[in-house]
Amino acid sequence: MLLGAGALAGAGLGGASLGNRTSAWAESSPFVPEKGARLKLLRWQRFVKSEDDAFRRLVAAFTVATGVPVDIGSAPNLETSLKAQMIADIGAGADLVWSNQADAHLYPDKLVDLSDVAGHLEGKLGGWYEIAHEYGTHNGRWICLPVALTGNAMTYRISWLRAAGFDSFPTNLQDFLLLAQALKRIGHPMGLSLGPSITDGNCWTHWLLWQFGAAVFDEANRPTIRSPETLAALEYARELYPNFIDGTLTWIDTSNNNAFLSGAIACTNNPISTYAELVAMRHPMADDTDHAVFPLGPLGKPAELNVMRPLMLFRHTRFPNAAKAFMTFLMERAHYGDYLESAVGYLSQTLKGYEALPMWTEDPKRLVFRDAAARSRSFAYKGKLGYPAAAILSDQIVLQMFAEAASRQTTPEQAIIRADQRIAQYLAT
Repeated sequence: MLLGAGALAGAGLGGASLGNRTSAWAESSPFVPEKGARLKLLRWQRFVKSEDDAFRRLVAAFTVATGVPVDIGSAPNLETSLKAQMIADIGAGADLVWSNQADAHLYPDKLVDLSDVAGHLEGKLGGWYEIAHEYGTHNGRWICLPVALTGNAMTYRISWLRAAGFDSFPTNLQDFLLLAQALKRIGHPMGLSLGPSITDGNCWTHWLLWQFGAAVFDEANRPTIRSPETLAALEYARELYPNFIDGTLTWIDTSNNNAFLSGAIACTNNPISTYAELVAMRHPMADDTDHAVFPLGPLGKPAELNVMRPLMLFRHTRFPNAAKAFMTFLMERAHYGDYLESAVGYLSQTLKGYEALPMWTEDPKRLVFRDAAARSRSFAYKGKLGYPAAAILSDQIVLQMFAEAASRQTTPEQAIIRADQRIAQYLAT
């Protein structure tokens, strides 16, 4: 879809106010687009319509301000990552890819150094959160722009929680298991993805791994998956799994959303997208839906895997200045705050200057997503985020280890051995 000046007409976020702000931005931008520049951008497929609409309005406003058309394509999460890898391999295709997690660390040498963009934004907007710096840099240079996080939290039906005998969402793993068992008994089971879900499935399995004190790596980037802590996490998952709805072993990223919206499950881990859709539809289920942070285990403190959304600029681009101008445009104060507002909590800030946006407190059900950056670990914890860690996540090793053990396809011990062997292959490269 090619967006131009006409796309601004009638836009809720657009109009004269946005036009005036973009004109002022264009006059002060440190990045001047090349003559005749034209950009192609591939992004993850939207989960919240208002976010996608706002993004496209911003792109249209950028075109008005700079004269640079931007052709937008989109694909599901996993497909976006695969296409980004193909673009890196062949050195052709989209100039910009807005992708998932640490895709940039799979091919850092194929990406333009964005240290000037990151430094410009950091100086104006309160600095980057540590998690953004970790995902955004490789060997001292910025290889992507960590535009936002998609926070992940427990999403649940309030009335069914109470029917199961709970006045509030559990804060520890023991009570969380009791809740799962009680929900199953009353016919409203949980559903946590154990299928090829690049986001939700990885989020909850890494959280559970960490809450028992386990990790894939140690500080020297040596594999540590063979541990009593990993075994304890898998044994807990084996107790939890029988209380899930059938079919979670094949769930993709949209499956738990659909199950929750249809009333098939009482609880899942998810971004705010299901609630946002209910609110947008004015569905009565919205009043019966709420969110909670993940319960704590033996670790005793928050440790979550939230989904980083990195924007990457490939070296084959003919228009690097235009692309850098677009990146700064997206995250400048004149635009980014309104964009997050339109995302209604599906995206959380990676720059500290946006932490106090009123959108986080306008609806108390959004609040748990505000601090996604502060609660996040990278999936490389405790090691270094780089090619091996990114490849291990891409290959879904932790998620598949939990799926095999929880569903009793193998014993926990066998699942650990298999995961360790697969991890070792990447660390040997």
